[in-house]
Amino acid sequence: MKNFKTIAIALFVAVASISVNAQTKKIDVSSSTIKWVGKKVTGEHSGTVNFKDGSIIFKGKKLTGGSFVVDMTSLTATDLTGEYQGKLNGHLKADDFFGTDKYPTAKLVFKKIGTTKTANVYAVTADLTIKGITKPVTFDLTVNPNSATTAFKVDRTKYGIKYNSGNFFENLGDKTINDDFELTVALKF
Repeated sequence: MKNFKTIAIALFVAVASISVNAQTKKIDVSSSTIKWVGKKVTGEHSGTVNFKDGSIIFKGKKLTGGSFVVDMTSLTATDLTGEYQGKLNGHLKADDFFGTDKYPTAKLVFKKIGTTKTANVYAVTADLTIKGITKPVTFDLTVNPNSATTAFKVDRTKYGIKYNSGNFFENLGDKTINDDFELTVALKF
C-alpha cells in the first residue's frame, strides 16, 4: 500500500509540473495577419485572409505546439478595387479555387517542432487542411515574446485546386497560374 501511495504522489507531482510548465497563448485574431500572393504568367494578385481562432503552446520558453483556424470567407484581393476586385474575390471563393460556401474554414495544426535553428527560430511541420484535404507543410517560425512570423509557399494543386495549372492543362499560354501561392503570416498573442 505504501508503494501505491508513493507512485500516486509521484504521478500527481509529474502531472502538476507538466501542466504548470505548459502555457497556451491565444492569438489576437484582430491584429494577427495572413497575406497571400498568387502569381501567373502575366503578373500577380495579392490579398489577405483572416484568422478565426488560434493558439501557440509553450513549455517554458520553448515552442511545443499550435493550431489555427482561418476564415476562408474573408479571402479578399487587396491589389484591386471595385468591379475587378469583386470578380476576383468571387472567383477565388468559387469551387474553381477555395469553394468557401462548402469549405468556410481552413486549418493548420503543428505536428512536429524541429530543433531550434537559432534562439527563437523553429522548424515546424504542420498539417494544413484546405477544402477538406489535409497535407503536410513545413516552414520556419520566428517566435518573440508576444508575436511570431513565418513565410512559406503552398502548392494549391495538392488541395484539388487545379484551375489553369500548367501541370494539369495544356496550351494555357498566358492564362497559366502558378501552382504555388505564398503566405506571409504575423501572429500577435
